[in-house]
Amino acid sequence: MATSQQSTAAAGSVPLSEAYYGAPIALAVKRFFTKYATFTGRASRSEYWWWALVNYVVLFALGMVALVAGGTPQVSVDGTVAPPSGGAIVVVVLISLYGLATLIPGLALTARRLHDGNFSALFILIVLVPGVGGLILFILTLLPSKPEGARFDV
Repeated sequence: MATSQQSTAAAGSVPLSEAYYGAPIALAVKRFFTKYATFTGRASRSEYWWWALVNYVVLFALGMVALVAGGTPQVSVDGTVAPPSGGAIVVVVLISLYGLATLIPGLALTARRLHDGNFSALFILIVLVPGVGGLILFILTLLPSKPEGARFDV
């Protein structure tokens, strides 16, 4: 019986209305974009952290491409600073568009992750506290799931 449940979970048949505990990386990314603006329900730690990893890798790669394309300012001998090259500007525009495209689903995923720990989605605003807000939100997303978080399910 356990093998049929594992194969069902491996096939990605967990309904979108439920958190997918132990989600593989590909399905976590797929669920991120499928539940684009869903602020209700819950998201497992694996769903949240697999997407965070993919997001940081993409941003790192785009940042490296921007640097290679001439994104670092060039200072001449007389002290004047040359603007970045056209290629770097294109990559920075791509990074900006990527950031805009993933802003809302990123907030929605964070809200669902907070729900899974039995916290209100409004705890996202704690990031506005200077100095420690980001650290507190980071810790909240690391906490394990709580059964009481089911109150956020729809």
